[in-house]
Amino acid sequence: MALRELGTKIKQAVDMVARATLVDQDTVDDMLKQICNGLIAADVQVKLVVQMRQRMRERIQREFAIPGSSKQKIIRRVVLDELVALVDPQPGQANPKFSPARGRTNVVMFVGLQGAGKTTTVAKLALQYKRRGWKVAMVCADTFRAGADHQLLQLARAIQVPAYADGTQFDPVVVAREGIDCFKREGREIILVDTSGRHKQEAQLFEEMEQLAAAVNPDTVMYVLDGTIGQAAYDQVLAFKQRIRIGSIIVTKLDGHARGGGALSAVAAANCPITHIGTGEHVDDLESFDPRGFIQKMLGMGNIPALMETMKNAVGADTSAEGKRDSALMANRLLQGGFTLRDLYEQMTTILKMGPLNKVIEMIPGMDKLFQPNEEEGDPARKVKKFMIIMDSMTDDELDDPEVWKKEKDVQSRVHRIARGAGCAVTDVNALLANYRAITRIAPPRRGGGLRQGQGLGPMANLIPPAMLQQMGGLSGLQNMMRSMGSPQSNWPKGG
Repeated sequence: MALRELGTKIKQAVDMVARATLVDQDTVDDMLKQICNGLIAADVQVKLVVQMRQRMRERIQREFAIPGSSKQKIIRRVVLDELVALVDPQPGQANPKFSPARGRTNVVMFVGLQGAGKTTTVAKLALQYKRRGWKVAMVCADTFRAGADHQLLQLARAIQVPAYADGTQFDPVVVAREGIDCFKREGREIILVDTSGRHKQEAQLFEEMEQLAAAVNPDTVMYVLDGTIGQAAYDQVLAFKQRIRIGSIIVTKLDGHARGGGALSAVAAANCPITHIGTGEHVDDLESFDPRGFIQKMLGMGNIPALMETMKNAVGADTSAEGKRDSALMANRLLQGGFTLRDLYEQMTTILKMGPLNKVIEMIPGMDKLFQPNEEEGDPARKVKKFMIIMDSMTDDELDDPEVWKKEKDVQSRVHRIARGAGCAVTDVNALLANYRAITRIAPPRRGGGLRQGQGLGPMANLIPPAMLQQMGGLSGLQNMMRSMGSPQSNWPKGG
């Protein structure tokens, strides 16, 4: 059972209780049975499921006895808490998450079996650090797998991060030392070292891993685990922990695989902290792992912290004075009624940088229902890309001058010409223009110039599900979110 299907099954079981006119022990037991069956189908260890069921049952009985308590709220809270505990090691017992230090070299060593996605994960994490302003580099110390050096160098070119590899050297310790020394001289702050893997836990792999760790003295060791192995992850993690000090674990291939839940719970049972999860093959498909946020997203409740991080990663690279000046100019144009279609095009580009829109939508509470794609559009990104193609067929005047679209006698001839150029229907062009006009109405200018803080956000807030707006901290939280996106509404004047 895929994680999304598991989340749907659990949510249906809880909703069944919420709709019930009478909530008694039989109703609770039926719900727990459905939840446990779903977890076992997702390859979660039966022992863990039985223990969790007992804890949930006892806690629900205990809290039901409190006078005036809402049974539905108790059930939702208990189910969420226990599911979080299933994928989260006990607080205080897990190793602390790695935090690189500025002004010195931080070495991160990656270990794991072959085929887990180690090399791709190295590049994904390198890109994240780069976007946060770190001087990053990668070293290929995998001298066992043919083509490992070429793969890392190819990924390095794609994300524009320097990498070191030596295809003529067969000693991984030598390659690792030379690569680290090279990048230390260049003043690199974070050096990510990719190491060899094997198809199984061989003695030779562990010996090489120990030699590398002794030679490079990494600040932390990250273990990359294939999420498709399910509950077998428990024994694999323990085997590695006995030979090397693992700082954190990255679980890969969690993009809807049937055994993902089993792998996450098995790692937590082994008392190892999961810091990231891989959700796809693209270089952006790496998320920081927050147990509560992960479970909330699985249950369709969204994951606001992950959404905020995705937004920051999408626009974080452009921190130059020029980039900030462009954002300020765009904000002023919107406030003065001069927001253009070219500005909208740039905003759509930013949205696409956030990765697949279906994954972004999953992070927003309630949005998965609002944005369910129809058969014609499929991926929600198709609509955005279609709008961008339409704008590619416009003239500079049409993109840069809002007054052009206020001349009603010329609009329809322009719409038909643009539709022919873009190879789309007239209704598609009109839909784009309708969206554009709606955006420009969000922030109407007021006399004296500028807007009061939060003014103009009301119409946008009405479009957002209440659960999301509450998690974001109301209108002020929405304003902060728009600021983090680099939105044209990011610099609301604070005066009155």
